[in-house]
Parts: sequence; C-alpha cells; structure tokens
Amino acid sequence: MSGADGRRPIVVGVEPDTSKRLALAWAADEADRRALPLRLVHALGVPSGGYRPGEARPAWEQWSQVLRSAGERVLEDAVAFVESRRPAVEVSASLVEGEPAWVLREETPSASMVVVGSWHLSTRRELFSSASVALPLTAHATCPVAVVPEPEHVTQEPAYFVVGVDGSPHSVAAVDLAFEEAALRGAAVRALYVWRPPLLGVLDEDAVLRECRRVLSETVAGRTATHPEVELHHEVVRGHPVRVLTQASEHALGLVVGTRGHGGFTGMLLGSVSQGVLHHARCPVVTVPV
Repeated sequence: MSGADGRRPIVVGVEPDTSKRLALAWAADEADRRALPLRLVHALGVPSGGYRPGEARPAWEQWSQVLRSAGERVLEDAVAFVESRRPAVEVSASLVEGEPAWVLREETPSASMVVVGSWHLSTRRELFSSASVALPLTAHATCPVAVVPEPEHVTQEPAYFVVGVDGSPHSVAAVDLAFEEAALRGAAVRALYVWRPPLLGVLDEDAVLRECRRVLSETVAGRTATHPEVELHHEVVRGHPVRVLTQASEHALGLVVGTRGHGGFTGMLLGSVSQGVLHHARCPVVTVPV
C-alpha cells in the first residue's frame, strides 16, 4: 500500500534462503536511488508432503504456527540486511499467507515496482512448478517487475541499459523506464529494434529497414530532452529478438522490455520475447506493462 505521503513503495519478495540476497539488495538500492519506501513481503505458501504412508500429519494450526515463526525470522533477517546496506531507506515488512506469485501480484496495484529473484529454471520448471514466481507475476502485474538473476554489471564502461523497441505502447513505456533507470545511475541507454526477416524473405528489404529505423527514432524521440544527462545509442539489428536482446545485455546494468509487443497474439498474457529474455538474460530484467 502507498505510504502516508502517497509514495508508492518498491516491493520485494523475500526468499527464505538467506544466501539468496540479490533481489533484496537490488530492491534496497533501487528504493534508495528513488527515495521510496521499501516493503518486504514473505509469502508463507502451503505446506507440502514428505510423509510416510500411515504417518499422522500435524494439524493445520500447528503447521501454520511453524511456518509463521520461520517467516518472521526470515523477515527479521531481511530487514536487518536492508538497514545495514541502505540505512536511509524506510523499511516495512509483511508476512502473508498464500502462494508467492499470487501474493506479490496483489501488491502490484499499489507498488512502484515489484522485485523478485530468479534462478534460471528450465522452461518446463518455470512454467509448471508451483514454486515458480517470475512468469505468472510478470504476466499479471500492473506495475513494472524486476527479475534479478544476477548482479548488475557495474564494471562495464560506460555503463548502460538495453531496451527493446518495436513501436508498441508497451515498448514506449519500456523506453521511458529505461531512461529513468539510466538517469538514476549516470548510465547510457542502448535502444534496439530487432528485425527478424521472414523465412521467405521480403521484396524490398531496404524499405523494411527504413521503416524499422523510423519507428525506432520516433519511439525514442524527445527522451534526451527530458534526460539530457543520458547518452542514447539506437540501432536496428537483424536476428531473433530474444537472442539479440540477451546478447546485447550481457554486460548491461539491466534489460528493459514491454510485457507484450506487436509480435504477441490477442489474449496472450505475456509476450514470447518477454518470456524468452526472462529465461535467458544474465542481468536484471525489468518488464513494463501499459
């Protein structure tokens, strides 16, 4: 929920494993950069099996108390981590019953951004595991979602963000956020329009490429006036969008994409490019809805 001053917090899903702090660290840094409160959310989930045949199962009340006690310890450790890393950030914590993806999705209407970790699950595990969070959250979120599989690549000079552009409203919103993120870090923006030639080719490839460049130029137009401190590089690249964006962002601070673009189909909750980069990118990925 928004604070008393109307500021919408950065929300981060807290992992029970204290060794997995990348998303928490990224969220704390983001809240500090944006001067926003940070809300830590730990979802209790639902107890699973692990019993022998005929073995008595504890009552739900007992399970609930065990889970709650463990969750409270997780949040106490996470709050201490944030306070040590970013003392100026206003921190709150919430323990919520439910599946993590559903719990965090319910946070999105009142959040500036939701941040989660990702451990490079296989496509099958990511799509079908009940523990999966990133894809269902990103598909239904009403605010930007940052998925943090690895730290930002801060050694690259000059530092930059990559943003995918295709002229859709989602990519326009992605460009806006990419410039915000770059400005906060003193970084540049590399905007890419990825053109994938059809299997049968086109009659006038030069005309197609001119149109791609026009759309790209119009999409990024005016951003340097709003953020004159951000250096902009933009180009049209041939290839598969997921492969090109993943490779381009290999040494980036982050990759920003819309949740759906012109390549999606009506009724799809998450575009194929968004899904692809979430699986393959080796840097933080921020997906932006409209």
